[in-house]
Amino acid sequence: MGRVTVRRRVLRVREGAFSHRPDTLAAEEPMEIRVGGRPLTVTMRTPGDDFDLAAGFLVSEGVLHKADEVAGIRYCAGATADGSNTFNVVDVALAPGVEAPDASLERNFYTTSSCGLCGKASLDAVRTVAAWSVAEDPLHVDTDTLTALPDRLRAAQRVFDSTGGLHAAGLFTTSGELVVLREDVGRHNAVDKVIGHALREGMLPLRNHILMVSGRASFELVQKAVMAGIPVLAAVSAPSSLAADLAAESGLTLIGFLRGTSMNVYTGAERLQPQPVG
Repeated sequence: MGRVTVRRRVLRVREGAFSHRPDTLAAEEPMEIRVGGRPLTVTMRTPGDDFDLAAGFLVSEGVLHKADEVAGIRYCAGATADGSNTFNVVDVALAPGVEAPDASLERNFYTTSSCGLCGKASLDAVRTVAAWSVAEDPLHVDTDTLTALPDRLRAAQRVFDSTGGLHAAGLFTTSGELVVLREDVGRHNAVDKVIGHALREGMLPLRNHILMVSGRASFELVQKAVMAGIPVLAAVSAPSSLAADLAAESGLTLIGFLRGTSMNVYTGAERLQPQPVG
């Protein structure tokens, strides 16, 4: 299994003084996802929770919807010339009757840790059809609960404390209870790890849940939330215009700049309690 962190010797400069010291970096390694032995994509990720990552990725692509659609997930040997196992190749076996990914989903290029949509074979495949409607989710959440989420997310980030270099995604209940948190160098990977965990635990669709992310809210994160049936996505930073468009179309509540006691609600304000006046 790959390491989550790596130690490096660095030159530290402070107020004109030079010194050498060890520093801890977040690990980043490629992981190839295969389905039924067929390569599908390669993503740059922080090792750990790799089976969740693979499962969550396939939920985001509309391939998986429930736990019993997965026959098994395993690491594959043969990734090196001598055939040894690098733990960087994961193969997902689908249950009988589950349709394999369409060839059009196959990435032409690897997925970087900063962009989960890079290399899409066709832009038409970006807006994946969701299995559940988040617009029909009756969730309501108190604004005080929402403003408490960033601190709760940050408090649970164990690897970030030592590296300062990881994104986090946390799944919360409407009362603010943390269900699961995942960290990764890629924000989309962290979300896929959360969704993959939920799939494997038989929790999909994730109705009455809130997804909180430590960075910005991009189009791909909104799409992943919708594909998992999550009705609320909250982010510490800004959403993109396309993310807000997709959230509005899908009926998802999108919240950005959630810091301290303030937030910007871009879509789905009707889910907030108390209801805004004016």
